[in-house]
Amino acid sequence: MRLLADLHISPRTVDFLRSIGHDAVRVDDLLPRTSSDSTIVAMAVREDRILVTQALDFSALIALAGETRPSLVSLRLSSSRIEHGNDVLQRVLPEVERDLERGAIVTVEDHRVRRRSLPIG
Repeated sequence: MRLLADLHISPRTVDFLRSIGHDAVRVDDLLPRTSSDSTIVAMAVREDRILVTQALDFSALIALAGETRPSLVSLRLSSSRIEHGNDVLQRVLPEVERDLERGAIVTVEDHRVRRRSLPIG
């Protein structure tokens, strides 16, 4: 999968995602660190990438846009340990790949994964 990790995602996680076969980049690889959320979303659309984040505001921004892109993986994990997040992503991404390809917001919690198809509403 082509992934765009926002600044809340560790560079170590981006490296891990690459190591398991994903085309992963971090926002600051492509844009200034001060870029707005809407600029980041636009970059994900232009680059045909799935946005991976721990920030709450991207879900609303994407849902309100009424579009089918970009897809979003929103991590809502109780532990901020990088290894925990990496383990969860390795397990969940194959399960939700088809949803993300079609356009979806996927919220990943410790014991549950919620999928909402885009556009919402």
